[in-house]
Amino acid sequence: MTNSTGRRVTANLSLTLDGRYHGPGGPGDFAAFAPYVITEVARDQMNRIWEGATTAVLGRINAEGFMGYWPSVAEDENADPRDRGYAKWLVDTEKVVFSTTLTEAPWERTRIVNAPVADVVTDLKATGGGDILVNSSVSVIKPLLSADLLDRLYLMIFPQIAGGGGRLFDDGLPATKWTLTHQETGELGEIAMVYDRVR
Repeated sequence: MTNSTGRRVTANLSLTLDGRYHGPGGPGDFAAFAPYVITEVARDQMNRIWEGATTAVLGRINAEGFMGYWPSVAEDENADPRDRGYAKWLVDTEKVVFSTTLTEAPWERTRIVNAPVADVVTDLKATGGGDILVNSSVSVIKPLLSADLLDRLYLMIFPQIAGGGGRLFDDGLPATKWTLTHQETGELGEIAMVYDRVR
């Protein structure tokens, strides 16, 4: 439920047809995702996720991967403008990174937290303005789904069956209803969807 600040909690993730966010080879197995992530529809969806967001929330593993890659894209004048826009936003925005191992942030404008996800996000909602974007970090998205704290889901569905790997929607989540507010299909059969929580 959005409170007086009006901050929404949003999350983006890519999934295969069988609901996996990585392949059977483990968290680094994105073979089923590779053909689709640089399509027009995927890049437009990436632009969409950060437009209204003022805070990026990440798990440590994603933070290390993202901050190792995107800052150079922000500086690359030959990069796709959508990639560059996202990269600049990520570098410049406030970042909250969940970690039990990092003690200090190796990136600018970043706060490291080791606390329950739902508590931290509830506190974020109570101050400031703009959306809070949970950026592809399943370790953060799952507890927010369990606590029914997500207001918007940006999903990319890729037309492959991975046959194994982690699933986003585990049994035992609270029953919730969502409304489709955007849908776009790409030439490879990839689908960008935006779902808003009905409250």
